[in-house]
Amino acid sequence: MRNSSLGILLAGSVLLVGCSSGEAESEPIVIGGKPWTEQYILPHILGEYIEAHTDYTVEYEEGLGEVSILTPALEQGDIDMYVEYTGTGLKDVLNEQTEVGESSEEVLQRVRAGYEETLGATWLEPLGFENSYTLAYSKDSGYGAETVSELAEISRSEDMTFGAPHSFYEREGDGYDDLVSTFSLEFAGTESFDPSIMYEAVRNGEVDVIPAFTTDSRIALFDLQTTEDDLSFFPKYDAVPVVRLETLEEYPELEEAMSGLAGQITEEEMLEMNARVDQEQEIASDVAHDFLVEKGLIED
Repeated sequence: MRNSSLGILLAGSVLLVGCSSGEAESEPIVIGGKPWTEQYILPHILGEYIEAHTDYTVEYEEGLGEVSILTPALEQGDIDMYVEYTGTGLKDVLNEQTEVGESSEEVLQRVRAGYEETLGATWLEPLGFENSYTLAYSKDSGYGAETVSELAEISRSEDMTFGAPHSFYEREGDGYDDLVSTFSLEFAGTESFDPSIMYEAVRNGEVDVIPAFTTDSRIALFDLQTTEDDLSFFPKYDAVPVVRLETLEEYPELEEAMSGLAGQITEEEMLEMNARVDQEQEIASDVAHDFLVEKGLIED
């Protein structure tokens, strides 16, 4: 009788362990994002791809916050991964200065080593596009500058005003003061705008030049002209999934699965996806799904 009872207890224990193990395996991977268009799309590209190529499930923390919110969330395990930009990780998180002309691979290696050492996280392989700064102006202005150096030459002979987010004026290494010094730009005045407002400001003639983001669909929407960073002033801002090291251990198939997204998104494709959300008012998750299907990365 005692043996029968013991057998029942052992069977029950095995059942409980099995349930507990199953629950642990079924816990979703939490993907975060920043509160702007591109960062509403990218988590769904990562998430749908992961669910299509593994047995893992995904949850989203959409629009969670900027890097100052996402970094501690990642470090504390509130989220497992999100897409960050190499230059942002280097400067805003690791507080390291960029070097002029530094390659994408060099910046990636620096942020990967720094995150692994200090944050318990790592950077996977780049998604294929960069979202960097470009000085932009209205095509109606008639400036005709194709490079920042050409724009700087014009600024020394005309009264031009510059508009940017407040944080751009405070950045060291790749902010306003160093930009003006490097290119010998001369502006008659400066204005501070929210990032979402500065595009309208340059379109409406409130300022003449802004530091636009290269994958922002409003560049085309507002008929703005961008300029080439011909002195390689701005650091590389390659988009890369950042993930907790503990998450990679807990989900052993994740890193290999994510390698299938490496190099799959071009700047033009990201621009097109952003435009579908910003201009055509499509839902970010739908745009992400369509992209993955059209690229043959998942089945519909």
